[in-house]
Amino acid sequence: QVQLVESGGGLVQAGGSLRLSCAVSGIIFSVYTMCWYRRAPGKQRELVARIRSGGRTVYADSVKGRFTISRENAKNTVFLQMNSLQPEDTAVYYCNALFGAKYWGNGTLVTGAS
Repeated sequence: QVQLVESGGGLVQAGGSLRLSCAVSGIIFSVYTMCWYRRAPGKQRELVARIRSGGRTVYADSVKGRFTISRENAKNTVFLQMNSLQPEDTAVYYCNALFGAKYWGNGTLVTGAS
């Protein structure tokens, strides 16, 4: 059974930082492209960051220079370091694994207070 479990969300003041983690089981983690998506209230889900199996990364323009995605294959975990958080970063953040098949976590709420 494939499981993706996000953690690390919470309430943070503007300018603060959070580190999200996504622990993955049930797949060969190292071959999967891992992504973080977010869905803000009243908006569509959007891609925040992506990291391929080889380590290449892609970021949404809105988070470039503030967020960093990384992965630790030995621990089947992907991270999202979020710095300089703003109220507009408020959303439920979802972990996603892609390699042909696509799997999702249940999400973790991040609230950026003004």
